[in-house]
Amino acid sequence: MFSRKKILVLLVSILVIAAFLMLGTFSVLAAETIIWKSSGHGPATDPSQIYHDKLCEAITKASGGRLMVKAFVGGSVVPATKEVDGVSEGVLDMCYTCPMYNLDKWKAAGLISSRPGGLPGEALRTWFNYGGGAELMNKMMEGFNVITFPGALSPLPEEVFLHSKVAIRTAADIKGLKIRASGDGGEILNRMDASVVFLPGGELYEAMQRGTIDAFEYSTLASNWDMHFNEISKYVILSPSRAPSDPQCFFVNKQSWEKLPDDLKQLVQDEIDKWTQAQHEFLVYQSILAIDKFKEYGCEVYRLPQEVEVALLEEAKQYYADKAAQEDQIYRDILESMTNYWEAYSKK
Repeated sequence: MFSRKKILVLLVSILVIAAFLMLGTFSVLAAETIIWKSSGHGPATDPSQIYHDKLCEAITKASGGRLMVKAFVGGSVVPATKEVDGVSEGVLDMCYTCPMYNLDKWKAAGLISSRPGGLPGEALRTWFNYGGGAELMNKMMEGFNVITFPGALSPLPEEVFLHSKVAIRTAADIKGLKIRASGDGGEILNRMDASVVFLPGGELYEAMQRGTIDAFEYSTLASNWDMHFNEISKYVILSPSRAPSDPQCFFVNKQSWEKLPDDLKQLVQDEIDKWTQAQHEFLVYQSILAIDKFKEYGCEVYRLPQEVEVALLEEAKQYYADKAAQEDQIYRDILESMTNYWEAYSKK
């Protein structure tokens, strides 16, 4: 028979061994925890930033804490709209931003992002996911430590043509107007004799108040209502001609991606695919509701006259013909791919 002393020693030994095993388990778990930093491009009220933050939380939860993704608002880690640079340089592991903010690196990014006369939302997402769009974007980004993948792009509904202090009834009304615009749309408005500047979304409210700009383009009706743009512009001018979709895309640092085990790679892709589609659907619905909100507030909401749409699309057609002749092969490859896809898509 065991004496009480022997039993006590045995119990203590068991507890000590169990404690060491638990400490070892916790150490392994701690060692396996991967921490990512991810940034959106907008202020906290921007729905794209909100969905970015939800996505980061969802990945952390779905992974059981193995991959902890810390969310940051635009401008808090790197300058707003420079998120892809932060990812490429390893300051960020991931970001959610507009491809067109990277025209300084890739001229072809303007074809994928808020392109005048380009693909509308559903067509853009299916081209990106199944028509070779993601592969072409990765080819475009060769030489940088950045990748993307199918499911990473949220097309979003058409952008507001302009929020403006003055009405635009003819193409002549654009001449001399101080407009905040970005990407190829900004270049095309410049060619129509507007005075175009670029400002991050978080600076637009104050810029309109100060009179720095007379009008601006930015995102969807739903997003812009949440950002209180009804308070600073009388006219809400609608048209899909300048930006038939307003895509945002997730970009990931190559080294951060390669270090993930395969199951976490799949989890990240699955969660991103789910949340980008959810954001698109949410903003399509909310943009319908936002029309009445702007009207009830006292804004004049109207469709851009056809004369102006035709003038813009003609200018865009010439702009892209000129660019295709000047730019590198990847630019022409993306333009051709999107053109061929739209011809096939529009016949269905």
